[in-house]
Amino acid sequence: MPLLVMKFGGTSVADIDRIANAARKVQREVDRGYDVIVIVSAMSGKTNELVGWVEGTSRLYDAREYDAVVASGENVTAGLMALRLQEMGVPARSWQGWQVPINTTAQHGSARFVSIPRDNLDAKFAEGMKVAVVAGFQGIAPDGRVTTLGRGGSDTTAVAFAAAFDAERCDIYTDVDGIYTTDPRIARKARKLDRIAFEEMLELASLGAKVLQTRSVELAMRYNVRLRVLSSFEDTDETSGTLVCDEDEIMESKVVSGVAYSRDEAKITLVTVEDRPGISAAIFQPLADAGVNVDMIVQNISERDYEDHPGAVTDMTFSCPINQVERAKKAMEDARAGGAIAYDELAVDDDVAKVSVVGIGMRSHAGVAARMFKALADENVNIKVIATSEIKISVLIDRRYMELAVQALHDAFQLEQA
Repeated sequence: MPLLVMKFGGTSVADIDRIANAARKVQREVDRGYDVIVIVSAMSGKTNELVGWVEGTSRLYDAREYDAVVASGENVTAGLMALRLQEMGVPARSWQGWQVPINTTAQHGSARFVSIPRDNLDAKFAEGMKVAVVAGFQGIAPDGRVTTLGRGGSDTTAVAFAAAFDAERCDIYTDVDGIYTTDPRIARKARKLDRIAFEEMLELASLGAKVLQTRSVELAMRYNVRLRVLSSFEDTDETSGTLVCDEDEIMESKVVSGVAYSRDEAKITLVTVEDRPGISAAIFQPLADAGVNVDMIVQNISERDYEDHPGAVTDMTFSCPINQVERAKKAMEDARAGGAIAYDELAVDDDVAKVSVVGIGMRSHAGVAARMFKALADENVNIKVIATSEIKISVLIDRRYMELAVQALHDAFQLEQA
C-alpha cells in the first residue's frame, strides 16, 4: 500500500475535540487507500508545563530525567489519537520512540537521529494495522534511555519517518494554511505560495520564518522528501497548502520568493582588534565553544588609530540572537583576559532586526541587491550590516523600522503577484 506521513503540531491536538478533528483527516487518507504514519506533538502548552515542573523540582537537573519527563507529553497525545481512531473503526496503534525504535545519539535534550528500523511497523502494517501513531520529539539512546530532539523536533521526526519508509509525501498540519511570501500579520498583501524549493524554505526557516523547523527542512532536502504544509482547521484536498519540493518540480521561479525577518537580533563589534593571521579563529572559536550562534560577520579597517597604524588594526562585527549577548560578551572578555585577543571596546547594539529576501531566481538575475537597497533607502531605512549568499540577501537595520522594511521589500519585488 502507498504510505503517507502526517504530522500534527501542538495547536492541532490541543484538546480532545481537536484530536478528533485530526483523526478525521487521518481517516480520510486511510479511505483513499493509504497506510499512514501519524507523528504527534504534545498538546499545546503541555511541553512548557512539563519543563516548568522539571525546573521547579531541580534547578541543576539531570538531563536524562528531564527527557523522561518532557517526552511524556507526546506519549499522551499518541495514545489519545490511537484511541480516537479505534473508536472510528480505523485499526490504529500508538508507538513511543523506544518501541519503534527511533535510535538517536545520547545528547539529551538535543539528540540527533541515527536510524529508524522499519521491521516493527512493517510487521504490524502487514497484520492489518492501518495507522501507526508515533510520539514525535523523542527517541532512544544507545544505553536505552529516552532522549528528546529539541524544540520543533516533531517536524524532524515526521521527515525522518517519511525518508525511512519511502513515503509518498509528508504532510505537516499546523495552524496556518501554508507558507506565505511574508508574515501576513505585517504585510496584508502577503500571498500563499503553491510551491517553494527546499533551498528557499531552508533559508526562510533559518532566517526567522516559524512555519517549519530548520532541521526538518535540511533532512527533507537531503532525502528529497516532498513536504506539504497545510491547516488543521480547514477542509483540505490534495491541492491545499504549500508543497516544499525539489527545484526541478517548480516550472518558473520568481526572482524573490519571500521576505523573512528576525526581530530578536543583536550586533556586537570588537573595536581595534589586531589585524593578523589567525585573529578570526581566535575570536570565533571561543564564541563557538560558548554556544553562540554567530550569523553575519563583517571585518573592516578600524577608524581608530588608522593614521598611526595603517592596516595594523581592524574592527570585527558580528550578529547573534539577543538572548546570547551575555554569553558572547563573557566569551570575548575571557579570551581577552587569557591573552588570545586584544581590543579597545566591545560595543553592543541590541536594538536591531534582520530582514532578508530569498529566492532561487536570484542565481540568474542581476540587480536584486540594488533593488532591495533602493527600496529601503526610499523609506529612509539605514543599513548597518549586509550579508549575502547565492539565494539570499540579509541586512541588519534598526528594529523600529523592521515592519516598514518588510512591507517595502514585499512591494518592491511585487510578491503579491503570482
